[in-house]
Amino acid sequence: MKNKLLLFVLALVLPMAAMAQKDIFEKYSDNPEVTYVSIQPKMFQMIAKMGINVDDPEAKAYMDMVKSITSFKTITADSESISSDIAKWVKSRSSALEELMQVKDDGTEVKFYVKEGRDADHVKELLIFVNGVDKYIDSDIEINGKKRRFETVVVSLTGDIDLNEISKLTDKMNISGGEHLEKKK
Repeated sequence: MKNKLLLFVLALVLPMAAMAQKDIFEKYSDNPEVTYVSIQPKMFQMIAKMGINVDDPEAKAYMDMVKSITSFKTITADSESISSDIAKWVKSRSSALEELMQVKDDGTEVKFYVKEGRDADHVKELLIFVNGVDKYIDSDIEINGKKRRFETVVVSLTGDIDLNEISKLTDKMNISGGEHLEKKK
């Protein structure tokens, strides 16, 4: 009898334990309420092989950076419950990362986290979390015929990432806060 009860409890608990271990990207990859993007290493290799002029130092630095990325994943969500779940995941994930920067302004929060790499200029992972972004979007964005308002965005880049190159790229793209990435030391 005890064995049957134990098996029953395990049958109930194991699926929940597996879900708890699932990262946020896996959890919401098939959810129609989010916009999910995942770029795998093969795509970065293809981008790196494109005919870009490597005589241009800026283009070469960009291609080197692209080659060093092994994964890019992002989720954008407008659901309060999903946004809350993402925020909880980021908070739990942040204990294994170093916070680089945090910006809070008028209900919007931006956080940059890293996992240390081979030296002070390189990281294995860059995690960016933005919450409350809907305050800066004037109107709904249409994606696949659906109007969406983005509340939360989480981005994960993994590989051998040079923070100085990411900083230059974010500066060229006029992304606020990117200049602080090269000042990690």
